[in-house]
Amino acid sequence: MHTTRTELPARAHGSAAVIAEISAGLLANEAHTSPKFLYDSLGSRLFEAICELPEYYPTRTEAAIFDVHGAAMAHDIGTGVSLIDLGAGNCAKAAGLFPLLQPAQYVPVDISRDFLTESVTRLQQRFPHIEMTPLGLDFSGGFALPDSVRAKRRLFFYPGSSIGNFSPEQAIAFLRGLRANAGDDGGLLIGVDLVKDSAVLDAAYDDAIGVTAAFNLNMLRHVNHLVGADFNVRDWQHHAFFNPHAKRIEMHLEARSAVTVRWSGHERHFASGERIHTEDSYKYTRQSFVSLLEQAGFATNRVWTDENNWFAVIHARVIPD
Repeated sequence: MHTTRTELPARAHGSAAVIAEISAGLLANEAHTSPKFLYDSLGSRLFEAICELPEYYPTRTEAAIFDVHGAAMAHDIGTGVSLIDLGAGNCAKAAGLFPLLQPAQYVPVDISRDFLTESVTRLQQRFPHIEMTPLGLDFSGGFALPDSVRAKRRLFFYPGSSIGNFSPEQAIAFLRGLRANAGDDGGLLIGVDLVKDSAVLDAAYDDAIGVTAAFNLNMLRHVNHLVGADFNVRDWQHHAFFNPHAKRIEMHLEARSAVTVRWSGHERHFASGERIHTEDSYKYTRQSFVSLLEQAGFATNRVWTDENNWFAVIHARVIPD
């Protein structure tokens, strides 16, 4: 059945650049959106719920690595750093390191400004002695840190295997951008999801009770708000799988039936079964990610893994110019 809309789309609330980016992706031969658009306020809360699911191993596996090796990490890194938390969300992961790293400054960065503000307000009450400088911005395309961030001993913190949302080529470019912002005495503490059995991976991104499906589908509501689109969430379904050739999880939204979507002077007809590619999550071997870091200007200092070698936390230092 071919569904069309007769009412006018809602008013767009995104910037001209955001509308242009989303429009280009939706109009491409293979429709796609950036994974950053999964994270409005509700999307951020749904991702918190995903992290509690039994199928979603990355959060608990990474947390166990921090529990077992946190003291060794602190010894390796030292105290008094400027801790720059990329994709901070609820700031819980970084806060768990505060007693060990004793940061001189905490700089949480997240695209969801409202959610970040709420999180930092609560956190500042718990740690009033730590200077906190929240930055609500999109860092996926590169960014320059403002003068309010201390220049000495910057440590970028990028947990949760979010680096996997970039292709390997994009990841190198992104890490080079961090290198440029870190200074010669800076470093990186990063979580990396490792290649493993596809059944484990598939379950992690398509859980039994459908929280990940809700997270993916919520992006349509967010896009409606940003570009004034008329997506009906009920017209779509979540589809996720491990692509063994590309070594990545792919997330898509698939049209349940033929549908035409309109937004901001554009429209696109989607055939039944046609997909919008919403996220990739690349998986690495230890060796392949160390090589990637070296290409970006970082020297790997230490690598910590769990007993199953499902996940790695890596501390890397800037290679001085």
